[in-house]
Amino acid sequence: MSGDNIFSGLKVVDLASFIAGPAAAVMLGDFGADVVKVEPPHGDTWRIGYKVPPEPAADDNYPWHLNNRNKRGLALDLKSPEAKSVLRKLVEWADVLIVNTPHPARKKLELEYDDVKAWNPRLIYADVTGFGEAGPDAHLPGFDITAYWGRSGLLSLTRDAGASPTLPVSGSGDHATAVVIFSAIVTGLYRRERTGQGSYVSTSLLASGVWAAGVMVQAALAGGTFYPQHDRRKPASATFNVYRASDDKWFLIVMTPDKWAALTTAIGRPELATDPRFADPAKQNAHVVELAAILDDVFAGKPFAHWAKAFDAATVPFGVVSDPADVILDPQLTANNIVVPLEGAGGKLTSTVSSPIEVHGVAKQPAHRAPELGEHNEEILREIGFDAAQIAAFAERQVIAGRRRSAAA
Repeated sequence: MSGDNIFSGLKVVDLASFIAGPAAAVMLGDFGADVVKVEPPHGDTWRIGYKVPPEPAADDNYPWHLNNRNKRGLALDLKSPEAKSVLRKLVEWADVLIVNTPHPARKKLELEYDDVKAWNPRLIYADVTGFGEAGPDAHLPGFDITAYWGRSGLLSLTRDAGASPTLPVSGSGDHATAVVIFSAIVTGLYRRERTGQGSYVSTSLLASGVWAAGVMVQAALAGGTFYPQHDRRKPASATFNVYRASDDKWFLIVMTPDKWAALTTAIGRPELATDPRFADPAKQNAHVVELAAILDDVFAGKPFAHWAKAFDAATVPFGVVSDPADVILDPQLTANNIVVPLEGAGGKLTSTVSSPIEVHGVAKQPAHRAPELGEHNEEILREIGFDAAQIAAFAERQVIAGRRRSAAA
């Protein structure tokens, strides 16, 4: 690993499963941390995520590589009494431990912060839960759709009038929460630099979701009066709305009042700027259904490329509604290292999504495939102090499982 990387020399043990915790570990690894992914002998359940509807079907295990790239793999049965000696050495070795095991199970495994902090007082113990560590529902298992989206209010807000709640984008709440726990870890590391002390840092899918919905939740705290659910034919504002071009591309315009004349000129309808019905924002809102219908008809007459050029020339803010097939062709992604090459995955999977943080002047680690189950068992166990005989005994008694690869391999 390059010494130029910010987290070069930082040791991370990722005991978390599914997405949020492991994705935070990926972010640390992107900047040079040495990340050990610890899985049960049967593997992290997310290994089969690409086979479970409604995840898109593919020959390559794309979600596994996305959330576990640049890690070494250790398959360890934490329920085995002998695993405790391995866990202790891992904690002593680590700077950061990431955990998302439900607290009742964590207590049985003696994996709570109070159980491990004596082994390494400088440890940053990062805890991701569904609904928080306290309260009547702290024990509930949490997924991003239930905790981040449903419980936070986001799912009720992201639908049009008359429509039922729908399934959000898979993993979107998890990835947002990964950024939060990454931030908590970095904050804990900064505190350690100042005090020499480790920290117990945490977040939850619920807290992250409420933060994402913070404007609306804060409005509710202030007793705000909410507009009805969005209806694009009767929007709160016709100039803050979604429209469809003649080639079936949907797009948004987000316009401030001072851009009204520029918009009318850009769409070839300058007379609308002086139309008494639409002369100012108050009148536009009073006649919002009429104005939305006019704009619907205008925008349906030309393809999106025409409107994009017109809006750009008039400096009217707009945005296309892209589907994933469009997104991966967007030149902004490669120009800004949002999508980067992925080494070693094989098959069609040659690129991956980079983490969203850039530190200018510091190159991220090249993205390398995620580990096979137990791929680095022997290498890791030797590194933390076990000899060949002990490792062989662990394998024989199924304390470790999966593929074993020697340090020399």
